[in-house]
Amino acid sequence: IMIGPRYRLATVALTLLAAASTSAFAPSAHPFSAVRHTPLRSTTEETATDKTTNVAQTEDTSRDKVMTFSYDMSMEPKYEKPTYPGTGNGLSGDSGEYDIIVIGSGMGGLACASLSAKYGSKVLCLESHIKVGGSAHTFSRMHDGGKYSFEVGPSIFEGLDRPSLNPLRMIFDILEETMPVKTYKGLGYWTPSGYWRFPIGSREGFEQLLMEQAEDGPKAIKEWNALRDRLKTLGGSTTAVALLNLRQDLGFLSTTAGALPFVATHPDVFADLPLTFDDLSKTVDEIVTVPFLRNFIDTMCIFCGFPAKGAMTAHLLYILERFFEETAAFCVPIGGTCELGNTLQRGLEKFGGKLQLNAHVEEILMEDGRAVGVKLKNGNIVKAKKAVVSNATPFDTVKLLKKKDDEPKKLTAWRDTLGKLPRHGAISHLFLAIDAKDLDLSHIQDPAHLVVQDWDRSLQDSQNLCSFFIPSILDKSLCPEGKHVIHVYSSGGEPYEPWEKLKPGSEEYEAYKEERVDVLWKAVERCIPDVRDRVEFSIIGSPLAHEAFLRRDRGTYGMAWAAGSSAPESGLLGNVLPFPFPNLKTPVDGLLRCGDSCFPGIGTPSAAASGAIAANTMTHVDNHLQLLKEASEKDPLYKFLNPGFMGQVYKPLVQGFTPSAELRADRFVGGAGVAPVDYTASDPTVSDRIDL
Repeated sequence: IMIGPRYRLATVALTLLAAASTSAFAPSAHPFSAVRHTPLRSTTEETATDKTTNVAQTEDTSRDKVMTFSYDMSMEPKYEKPTYPGTGNGLSGDSGEYDIIVIGSGMGGLACASLSAKYGSKVLCLESHIKVGGSAHTFSRMHDGGKYSFEVGPSIFEGLDRPSLNPLRMIFDILEETMPVKTYKGLGYWTPSGYWRFPIGSREGFEQLLMEQAEDGPKAIKEWNALRDRLKTLGGSTTAVALLNLRQDLGFLSTTAGALPFVATHPDVFADLPLTFDDLSKTVDEIVTVPFLRNFIDTMCIFCGFPAKGAMTAHLLYILERFFEETAAFCVPIGGTCELGNTLQRGLEKFGGKLQLNAHVEEILMEDGRAVGVKLKNGNIVKAKKAVVSNATPFDTVKLLKKKDDEPKKLTAWRDTLGKLPRHGAISHLFLAIDAKDLDLSHIQDPAHLVVQDWDRSLQDSQNLCSFFIPSILDKSLCPEGKHVIHVYSSGGEPYEPWEKLKPGSEEYEAYKEERVDVLWKAVERCIPDVRDRVEFSIIGSPLAHEAFLRRDRGTYGMAWAAGSSAPESGLLGNVLPFPFPNLKTPVDGLLRCGDSCFPGIGTPSAAASGAIAANTMTHVDNHLQLLKEASEKDPLYKFLNPGFMGQVYKPLVQGFTPSAELRADRFVGGAGVAPVDYTASDPTVSDRIDL
């Protein structure tokens, strides 16, 4: 059977665009804010010539401004980083030898580790914090004998209640792990014009919202449908190929071959391919003119860090396709967002993998240009036979590769480039425990809310857009009866410089915290006017605390390469498409990256998907095909995951190149088509086997 190059290219295209769009709506830990604008000021003496661009850009934030922040990771910080009790000292962790070492237990790291264990590798996941989950973890406080639990990061999840196109849910199902959730069907908005609600799962409900709120309802409906029609082919690709089909070697020709029928019947996908990764605002500007609808689209995109200007078109595809299906619903994990990590950890350990908490990695060890293990903070050495995968941010990863005088120039350039990548700003948090006696919340239907003060200001402005989340409306286990817990958080646009000069606990620091989170208090007051009178206790989380507790350099929301051009180190794909992500592979053999700085980007499901792609890349293509076949049989919705006959056609052509040479142990470098391992947990020696 001959498959022409046109269709091979289309498979590449479809794989990437569907992967991007499938993970689009994954608000990872996003924020927003309301109320009177507080002019940003430094808390120490600072001359005009000393003021950095990072700070200056936040002082006048017009709507059309795209904000990114930049630092040079090769330079030592000017100020000492504060430490906080409750984050661990990082001194745990045993020496040993494994096939794969994963640094970080965020969604990307845990997905990579658990799937690698299922593939048959002996896996160790090392977490610096004392809690698993990265940004998706929970902390608790005792007050008057009662326990109050708060989530610190992601709060809005879609598609975790049943088999869905959400890659995180797919991974749960592949691992055969369950996570109980409660569902809700809307997202509350508090805007200059008042309160309104976006109803998920109802096209008619959304059109009714446009009729009620838009400046010209019929025109808004017409433009919305025109936008959907324009992106219909790209949106349809979400059920032709999935993120879990992806791998970064020639094996992808086999694992994504199931998409060929879609390509054959939708040849216009070729013309739209560059659009997938391009700036969404280009398409929106051509079609949408009604201000209300443009504002709504911007808020849907802001979860990736940018409004429509700066966001990939792919980000909106999942929303256009999925959010208007009757079964669509937002989900609250019972027990808190920590259950995301706990669920993946169970999958990891089921297949023989190991997780070590409070085990800080101090250095990635290299020999002859290859990553061979890590050195822990306590001095212990852990060896990796096959690969090291960093789930840390690129800004934190480059610090783990100590500079050597004789290192390859390519590595030096890569380290310097990633260390200077633009990023989103920091985040501020407000955690509230309140008395709910006689509290009437009948005017709202949902726990998740966005608050916008001024549509003419940037939605990246941490003093303009925020979110508050009241999970205890649905999950009564999070606090004592008659109480509520609320997490309020700013957008990822808070500059770090004014904070880094302050000492936690000082009067100046405490005063600045109160000043900067005043907008967060006022955001909640839109919904609960007497919230300050109801407070049992409150906790302010500054960017310094965010940095320490979530292990994010300078408290960043994530990497911020605006769509429309290729990011540095984006690989071959960046030469032909505007691919806004650095490669998950690195100049160091045996070293991969995963997480929200890799494709498909920011968001909890996106980060998990990046980990799955890394795991797939490290295993033989036959293992990957077996996994896809197994997954396709778990639910009718997943049937498209199996490449079927076409996958088998391509397999003999590519299996000798999987995994790619730099990821093979020495004894497999010259071997092609080595028999894959049994990746299932039925083998009692699963933890002793070596994945090919």
